[in-house]
Amino acid sequence: MSGTVQERAVKTREAILRAASELFDEYGYSGASISKIMRRAEVTAGAMYFHFASKSDLAHAVMIEQGDGLEMPPGEDGLQRLIDITLYLASELQSNSQLRAGVRLAIEQGAWGVQDDSAYRYWIDTFAEQLRAAKIGGQLLPGVDEKELAWLLVSSYSGAQLVSDISVGRADLHYRVTTLWRYLLPGIATPAVKPRLIFTARCDQAA
Repeated sequence: MSGTVQERAVKTREAILRAASELFDEYGYSGASISKIMRRAEVTAGAMYFHFASKSDLAHAVMIEQGDGLEMPPGEDGLQRLIDITLYLASELQSNSQLRAGVRLAIEQGAWGVQDDSAYRYWIDTFAEQLRAAKIGGQLLPGVDEKELAWLLVSSYSGAQLVSDISVGRADLHYRVTTLWRYLLPGIATPAVKPRLIFTARCDQAA
């Protein structure tokens, strides 16, 4: 495959994923047909099936690539950066169709015959990396297991964003994430580091 042809193929795949993300976000798996996705992406059936063998194959790609393209907040690894990341994700969940679609498909995957926790494991690993740095830096209380805590945080975050979405379309998600941290930090953060942690992202008040 020549360079030009390969570049065109990459752009076509990106267009399909972008269109699929928008439609899966809007309508879920069942409501986003292949024909709608092809029209939105402006591609032929041949181009569609060259890249994705089926609708479920396409949905799986959207689900597992949900974090692609995100630019995580900079800073020293540890608790503060993890807080920044969770608030950044709250903002992205309010506007980023690729992330929103990936999250929705992860929740709905049973409806299309899939049981794959790789999307959740991606975020668990991402959070655990920051928690390991926090542990090394003496920011975590003795006995806190960073892997268990990462699993708990991702599970709690997933539930919070889901309830926020159902209730108010995620309009209060910054507030809910901040509240989650407010109750979680006393059980995990050392007394020395806790007063230094800040929540600089916009924090909407609950309606």
